[in-house]
Amino acid sequence: MDALQGLRVVDFSKVLAGPLCTQYLGDMGAEVIKVEPLKGDDTRRWPPFRKDDGTVFLSVNRNKRSVALDLKSPEGREAAQRLIATADIVVESFGPGVAARLGIDYDSAAALRPDVVYCSISGFGSKGPLNKGKGYDVILQAFCGMMSITGEEDGPAVRSPISPIDQATGMHAATGILAAVVRKLRTGKGCKVEASLFDTAVGFMGYVMQSYWERGSEPRRWGSAHESLCPYQVFEASDRPLLLGVANDSLWRAFCDEAGRPGLADDPRYATNADRVHNRREVLELVSEIMRGDDRDAWIRRLARAGIPCAPIQGVGELLAHEHMAASEMIHRFADSAHGELNVVSQPLRFDGQRPRPVSPPPRVGEHTGQVLAELGYGPAAIGRYLDALAPRAGAAPGKEA
Repeated sequence: MDALQGLRVVDFSKVLAGPLCTQYLGDMGAEVIKVEPLKGDDTRRWPPFRKDDGTVFLSVNRNKRSVALDLKSPEGREAAQRLIATADIVVESFGPGVAARLGIDYDSAAALRPDVVYCSISGFGSKGPLNKGKGYDVILQAFCGMMSITGEEDGPAVRSPISPIDQATGMHAATGILAAVVRKLRTGKGCKVEASLFDTAVGFMGYVMQSYWERGSEPRRWGSAHESLCPYQVFEASDRPLLLGVANDSLWRAFCDEAGRPGLADDPRYATNADRVHNRREVLELVSEIMRGDDRDAWIRRLARAGIPCAPIQGVGELLAHEHMAASEMIHRFADSAHGELNVVSQPLRFDGQRPRPVSPPPRVGEHTGQVLAELGYGPAAIGRYLDALAPRAGAAPGKEA
């Protein structure tokens, strides 16, 4: 995929939101240079591991070159500023005030590259009393109300374990960057793009808040169910659970026919979705009894044949083994000398019917430091001195082999 070919991204971000953003840009053809501290991105040290790198790191850092810089040193800051001067896009996710102290904030970057598209990713955004607060996915799930509505009705609040706020913030950041690039092509002007976990979490809560304003009361936890639809949740078949999604009245009639209970569709207590929501307890008792009458896979076949949305409650292994997964081409495999045979999840898009194919595996810490410094105009002696100076602090000279 070469849509962004010719654009250079200098990535100062770490952990999940920023690296996912820049990985997507790399998947679409941009050149991404990941600037890491000497010990590398924090997620390199998060278990479980493949060789010496954490699997979270491996999931969001393909298609990048890694440069290890000590940004607290004059030499590191100079190299970073040289990089910024060559960048079309800069992404950072430092804590409040850190980018400015290091001389790589938006104002500093714009002085070096006036038309730069600069994206800052933070916990709570740049305005408001919490603008200096550090944000983590679970903190924002709790703070913005998501955990209060996640879990079973009579159970405790539950964290969503896939870090949805981090991941969606990375997606929003990529969207904002692309919009700014389009404007730059039209006007020649750079732009500062801001994305925050707080804004993402509030955005996720949009329709829940709309219901709160209408009702004037706190939403409750629904487990796998939906406040506005019924029956629309997990049910137990005779052997295993499955998700049944009756999202409208025609699907309800189709379900009643498939269940051999057509009279339920004409019962005025259950005829419309609003009726079923109003009489939820009775509906759930009836449907639960029906679903226990056959096994899960038989129900999946029957419901699919009738055009009724349904799904087994699959584990990750079951999903990966499913024939649709192979057909989707969402899994790509690298033969990587550093990590061995490595599976990665592809970017969830197609362009002209094709998925962007990852070009290079996640880099080792500082793997390309020497190479990139040479591109920035450093001579062999200066590069050697720089890498030798880093070696005592990093434990090795990152990228010296390059």
